[in-house]
Amino acid sequence: MKQTSVGIGASRELLAARYLRQKGYKIQQLNYRCAVGEIDIVARLSGIYVFVEVRSRKNDDFGSPEESVDEFKRRRIVKTAHCYIKEHSLYNSDFRFDVVAFSGGRLEHYENAFDAEG
Repeated sequence: MKQTSVGIGASRELLAARYLRQKGYKIQQLNYRCAVGEIDIVARLSGIYVFVEVRSRKNDDFGSPEESVDEFKRRRIVKTAHCYIKEHSLYNSDFRFDVVAFSGGRLEHYENAFDAEG
């Protein structure tokens, strides 16, 4: 049976969550959704909330997976994170935005990949 891109994306998100758990992150939620968008993984590490975008590419012919998190995508992630913060009353919490990228069988974790300015 052929695996769809949705299936591949979901499996990459689970692999990323497992990797983060092994590094000591506490997974708060997978695939958080609100009216403005989705965040693949919400995690916590040492009291910091980490909003994680998971990207995957078969190869780098059209750029690396981390490069595909463009300005539009960053702004949407930030807006979605604001929904999560409001929904969970996390106004006084620290947070950051990470990217976990899969390419050519490798996993790369970019901590603090971008800021709340998008």
